[in-house]
Amino acid sequence: MDVSLFSPAKINLFLAVTGRRADGFHDLVSVVAPLDFGDQLAATSKEPGAGRDYTLACNYPEVPVDGSNLVLKAAAAFVAATGWKGAVHFHLGKRRQRGAGLGGGSSNAVAALRALNQLAGGLLDEAQLAGVAAKLGSDCALFLAHAPIVMRGRGEQVELLPARAAARLRGRRVLIFKPSFGISTPWAYQRMIARGTDYVPAAEAEKKLADWLQGDAPVEALLANNMEPAVFGKYLALPVLLEKLRGEFGVVARMSGSGSACYVLLGDDLVAAPLVARIRECWGAGAFVQEARLFW
Repeated sequence: MDVSLFSPAKINLFLAVTGRRADGFHDLVSVVAPLDFGDQLAATSKEPGAGRDYTLACNYPEVPVDGSNLVLKAAAAFVAATGWKGAVHFHLGKRRQRGAGLGGGSSNAVAALRALNQLAGGLLDEAQLAGVAAKLGSDCALFLAHAPIVMRGRGEQVELLPARAAARLRGRRVLIFKPSFGISTPWAYQRMIARGTDYVPAAEAEKKLADWLQGDAPVEALLANNMEPAVFGKYLALPVLLEKLRGEFGVVARMSGSGSACYVLLGDDLVAAPLVARIRECWGAGAFVQEARLFW
C-alpha cells in the first residue's frame, strides 16, 4: 500500500519573540500561513523484519536519511504512541532548501505521521496526532491545521486565524528567495539572547495582532519579524537586498522565521521577473527563488 502526501512550506507573516522562558525556550506570538509550494513524501508499506522497519531515501544527497531526520523520528514516535507493527519505506521529494526557515523538517514530520496513520488504519485521531507532533518540535503542530494559524507559547499553542482575517490572506502571491547559505535557528535565538534588546513585550505584540484582526487592513500592515536585527547584524546580504527591493519596487519584504529565506508579497498585477532578476544579480545564480501562493 502506498500513500503520497504534500508537505507544504510555511512563512511567518508576523513573528514577535517576546522573551526567554525558564525552560530555555522562547515565548512568541506569530501568524503563520501555508503555501502551495513544498515537498512530497511517499510512504510504501513493506514486509516487517527485513532489516530496518523504517527507511528513508531523498532526492537531495545532502539531506540525512538516518535517525536524525524528522521523518524517521516521526515514525519512531508513531510506533511508541500506537504500538503499530508495520514497516514503511519513505521517499522524500525535497523542493525546500535546508536552513531556510520555511518549516521543512517539521512539515515533513507531520506528513510522515499522517501517512503512517493512514497505513495503520487511523489509529490516532486529530488530537492524538497533535500530541505526538508536539513532542517532535515546537512548530510541528501548525502543519496539522491546513490553514493559517496563530502560534503562541513556544509554538505549541495553536489556534486558527479567524475566517474574516484568513480571507485577506487566501491566494496572495508570494515570492520566496533564499541565498546559498542557511541559518541555524538555535544560533539565531542565541544571538537574540546575547543582544538582549530585540524582544517585543507580549502585550505590544498581542495589541498589534488584535488591531489587525479587528480591522480591514491588508496583510502588509501586519508583517513584522523581530528576529531580523539579530540575524541581519551578521548576514548583511539579507538587509541589503531587502532594502533594494523595497526602494526599487515599492514592495514589503521580510525574512521568514529565523531565515535565511525571505519573501515579498506580490500584487496581482506586479510582474515578478524584474524582482527575480535583481535577486539573482545580488545573490548570484546559487540563490533559490520560487513564486507561490498562500494556500489551504
